[in-house]
Amino acid sequence: MALSMLGAFVLSLSLGSVRIPPDQVLTILLGGEAERASWTTIIYDFRLPKAMTATLAGAALSVSGLQMQTLFRNPLADPFVLGVSSGASLGVALVVLGVGAANTALLSVVGLLSNFTLAAAASLGAAAVLMLVLILAHRVQHSVTLLILGLMIGYLTSAVVSLLLYFSIAERIQAYIAWSFGSFGGVTWAQLRVLAPAIGIGLLLAIALTKSLNALLLGEAYARSMGVDIRRARFGIVASGALLAGAVTAFCGPIAFLGLAVPHLCRALLRSADHRLLIPACIFIGATTALLADLVAQAPTMSVVFPLNAITSLLGAPTVIWIILRRGVQRGTFGV
Repeated sequence: MALSMLGAFVLSLSLGSVRIPPDQVLTILLGGEAERASWTTIIYDFRLPKAMTATLAGAALSVSGLQMQTLFRNPLADPFVLGVSSGASLGVALVVLGVGAANTALLSVVGLLSNFTLAAAASLGAAAVLMLVLILAHRVQHSVTLLILGLMIGYLTSAVVSLLLYFSIAERIQAYIAWSFGSFGGVTWAQLRVLAPAIGIGLLLAIALTKSLNALLLGEAYARSMGVDIRRARFGIVASGALLAGAVTAFCGPIAFLGLAVPHLCRALLRSADHRLLIPACIFIGATTALLADLVAQAPTMSVVFPLNAITSLLGAPTVIWIILRRGVQRGTFGV
């Protein structure tokens, strides 16, 4: 799995509108001098940040989806089930649609529609929902109740976004739709310095919760009998999953299906529900899938760029359908 991820990473740096031989890619990454100086610029300024972003985002969404499916014992749960993605979308909508409709000329002068501003707006929206979800996770007794509350938060924020869309001008609606397609290419080196530590913290927290996740596979009653503090474990899982999903959504937009499909793929490949195996597998396979999806979206042999969410859905949906039809979704182990 690790070798597959490395192969997809090098392939992502090699293919594009300008094809760079893999040996030249390795030479550039190792600090050597390429045959063409422009290749070095292309890799360091454009392709390397995008490939690193795709790697981090794929790993983060896959692990987050795995945690949500285990916590809620629901094979259809994904990283955005708690409404964090909707909160990020609301933050972007308030900037792009709300302020933009009020004063388009001012936005173009101060650059409020830059990548950094959109990331900041999405981060604030995701953080607001995250804090609300964490408070609810500490107060509610059952995970199903938390799931319902998360869905209701998502519906409320989506309703506000719909109202903003209805009263906005066409240019701002187009800008918001472009953000909602998702992309790994808009993340800069400066933004990676924020994105990478956030995802690193979320992944470390998920690894630390491996024992609790395994205990929750057989239900909260069993986990409690094994000495697991259910409220503390739920709080940690929600914090880790929401942090991973929120960070990716803030900088890349809402990336669909990776968090839903990859955990099922890992369970089918490993034939195990042990999170000591599944979390590393989700990291590697999630990163590989994100890199390949981005590569397909870039369409190296064509002069167009496809929406990333369309590609991830085209890859993810058949994967889930195939796994369900081949093995079925058995209660408690999600197809294992």
